[in-house]
Amino acid sequence: MPFKPAPWPRRLRSQEWFGGASKDAIYRRAWMKNQGFPADLFDGRPVIGILNTYSELNPCNAHLHDLAQRVKHGVYEAGGFPVDVPVFSVSESGFRPTAMMFRNLAAMAVEETIRGQQMDGVVCLVGCDKTTPSLLMGAASVDLPAIMVTGGPMLNGYYRGERVGSGTHLWKFSEAVKAGQMTEKEFLEAEASMSRSPGSCNTMGTASTMASMAEALGMALSGNAAIPAVDSRRRMMAQLTGRRIVQMVKDDLKPSDILTREAFQNAIRTNAAIGGSTNAVIHLLAIAGRVGVKLTLDDWDAWGRDVPTIVNLMPSGKYLMEEFFYAGGLPVVLRRLGEAGLLNRDALTVSGRTMWDEVKDALNHNEDVILPAERALTRSGGIVVLRGNLAPDGAVLKPSAATPALMKHRGRAVVFEDIDDYKAKISREDLDIDETCVMVLKNCGPKGYPGMAEVGNMGLPPKVLRKGITDMVRISDARMSGTAYGTVVLHTSPEAAAGGPLAVVRDGDMIELDVPNRRLHLDITEAELRARLAAWKPPVASPSGGYAKLFHDHVEQASTGADFDFLKGCRGNAVARESH
Repeated sequence: MPFKPAPWPRRLRSQEWFGGASKDAIYRRAWMKNQGFPADLFDGRPVIGILNTYSELNPCNAHLHDLAQRVKHGVYEAGGFPVDVPVFSVSESGFRPTAMMFRNLAAMAVEETIRGQQMDGVVCLVGCDKTTPSLLMGAASVDLPAIMVTGGPMLNGYYRGERVGSGTHLWKFSEAVKAGQMTEKEFLEAEASMSRSPGSCNTMGTASTMASMAEALGMALSGNAAIPAVDSRRRMMAQLTGRRIVQMVKDDLKPSDILTREAFQNAIRTNAAIGGSTNAVIHLLAIAGRVGVKLTLDDWDAWGRDVPTIVNLMPSGKYLMEEFFYAGGLPVVLRRLGEAGLLNRDALTVSGRTMWDEVKDALNHNEDVILPAERALTRSGGIVVLRGNLAPDGAVLKPSAATPALMKHRGRAVVFEDIDDYKAKISREDLDIDETCVMVLKNCGPKGYPGMAEVGNMGLPPKVLRKGITDMVRISDARMSGTAYGTVVLHTSPEAAAGGPLAVVRDGDMIELDVPNRRLHLDITEAELRARLAAWKPPVASPSGGYAKLFHDHVEQASTGADFDFLKGCRGNAVARESH
């Protein structure tokens, strides 16, 4: 059914704090007025929280202060009362042991910040990989009107005339150094060109993928995802977003109205079309869990399997986000999906209009960046879900970033018990490995690392790189950066630290990868597998306290989104009784 706006005017949630002449209302208004706010801002107009993930230790988000001011302008223009609300900011490049360990903490903090304070709606100002899903998760759990605006990608990097994609070229150049094809001095010279403006990764890494997911879900204004961070149109988008959230509050247009199963189907197909990050699998599963939408790994495979990858961006292709924006950005991709019968056209967006109304007139300005279907990078671009005795609950692979010749492969396992074991062994000349082997990394999943770090795209041994080999089959329970590439099997579930079959793989075991038939098989007998699992002992004890213990004891597996078990479902915006 079409969305029906709520009647306006009506008493808003913020008036539970500010409305009337009681002692409590005067107490709250008086304290707010010490900032110089005029009395009429408390007269019942929508109070909009600008949830800002700005932090100088989060480089992707360090420019968000300026965007917040633009959002503020828009809120004031539309008759709202904007307030800056700094929230927990998770940086992929700086957090230890890994940013993913803190996504759930950020989501929990955002949820309670919204629920416990006097807001009628929120603008989620995000950028780096985990800030977009964490704020979406938190906002979905409260279900007040919410809209996303991302900080945008940085400008193209260039090194000696070559486009340099953030992350993607880091892996490429690092391997070149190990292979003796690039000097350390050249590597350091290239560093200066990798991040030459504010913004998040300029490849189709996780940050740009999740910005695209927010738009494809209908939770951001059309065209938001690809605008470069320093482009004036990014600031305009922020201001328009500020205007729009005020009307969303008046209409009572909430995440639960937008985040339907059909919206998630649109997002999954969009991820296939753009060659998006495998990290999107975990994040969308977690977001769906917050709104009570049934979404599984099998949906990822079923919905994305027949979608070609048509966005020619690194790490799957050759261009960067700047060119994607100039070509027309995500609206062009969504229009192409709609014309191919692969888009739920009637899905609602934060604009109050349908997805199809938003994208039906989008134009493609560069068909080498957004390709025709007959020239797709990959005919079947969706995330592949593999199952078998090595991954009973599933594992994932990104075909657009993999080597076609390795999609069916049988090889001898070379096992690394954890990331430290990998680092100690990988450069040794006596390591018994060649390009036909299968590299296996254990104990890097949600509990094992802890936090499931982006170490799944293990660098190849130098002695293999020196042969000119650039890819091998790699299997782990870890994640992979969205900027990375290769024939990499990820998110193997259950993880090794939880007693999954990955835990008992031994050097010399034969492993079969069969992507066309979605199979990942450890070639030992069922009896042998049972015996190994029976003898297995957990390598990591539960931490003694703090957030690490909370995380270890309550995190779910990657196959269901790696959220905390007690955070599933929408808890609404009810607050505790007034304390004064």
